[in-house]
Amino acid sequence: MKVEDIQLLKKGVIGGDRAALSRAITLAESTLPEHQNKAHDLIQEIMPLTGNAKRIAITGVPGVGKSTFIESFGKLLTDNQFKVAVLAIDPSSSLSGGSILGDKTRMEDLARNPHAYIRPSATGGHLGGIASRTYEAILLCEAAGFDVILIETVGVGQSETLVNDITDLFLFLQIPGGGDDLQGIKRGIMEMADIIFVNKVDDFGVEKAKDVKVTLARAMQFLPQKDSGWKRKILMGSGLKSKGLAEVWEAIEDYYKTIEMNGFFLTQRKSQASIRVREYIKEQIVHEAMDKLKNEDLKTSLDASPFKVAKEWIEKFRINQ
Repeated sequence: MKVEDIQLLKKGVIGGDRAALSRAITLAESTLPEHQNKAHDLIQEIMPLTGNAKRIAITGVPGVGKSTFIESFGKLLTDNQFKVAVLAIDPSSSLSGGSILGDKTRMEDLARNPHAYIRPSATGGHLGGIASRTYEAILLCEAAGFDVILIETVGVGQSETLVNDITDLFLFLQIPGGGDDLQGIKRGIMEMADIIFVNKVDDFGVEKAKDVKVTLARAMQFLPQKDSGWKRKILMGSGLKSKGLAEVWEAIEDYYKTIEMNGFFLTQRKSQASIRVREYIKEQIVHEAMDKLKNEDLKTSLDASPFKVAKEWIEKFRINQ
């Protein structure tokens, strides 16, 4: 990838040039040191223009209809004059590095919407890369003037935890089917959820959806209170038929009013920035260490503890510093 002039790229991003925004995110996703340095020079330049968007994580069980929900929800927001960015984290093969990257085909109408931007982003088989690369993409989208940023996760558990650390609100989608309605829902995801939306009500029936809503409400009684002071809400509807989506947005606006009034919004954003600083330090230390090791023969006998061998190498590095 050609490394562009940062000032020209900055001008394009803040001017709303989608091609420039895509190039900037690609630069941030690159693992090449030269690209990383340029990307963070750019991010430093645009920092005064960041922080104003609503950052919302969206996840759900397989088959819950995340993409359909996001497309309908995105249309609702753009119809109300909001600019919406969708950062869709795709699963990648850890062997081939390939990614499905099919979100633009699954959200065709939203992809054509001039007030929306969809960016599929491959995890590269390394979930730890989600938080840093997606965080950078969020900042660039905010600088480009987007009001709402929706982050769709792969739904594998760990990705939800990582994305929760870079967003303001966690929206969990559930369907009223499949036998045990709570089967497969991890307690950690339930604890993170601020709003639960029971989707596909038209497919499964209102009565079934209401039963699930009651079951979820009972389950949430045993969860610890949110640090934000927000009381979790359960809503019902259909992403396909655009039912209940206005209520979801109303709940989201109520959530932001709550956390802005009680001070949690700024506290959380500062905490998240501190987490990112620590993660970047860790990332740079690991890269530096692995760079030093790339020409070393780390083979060892099968009767030696890999941990002990690694510790010996670390001590060697400390002595040579």
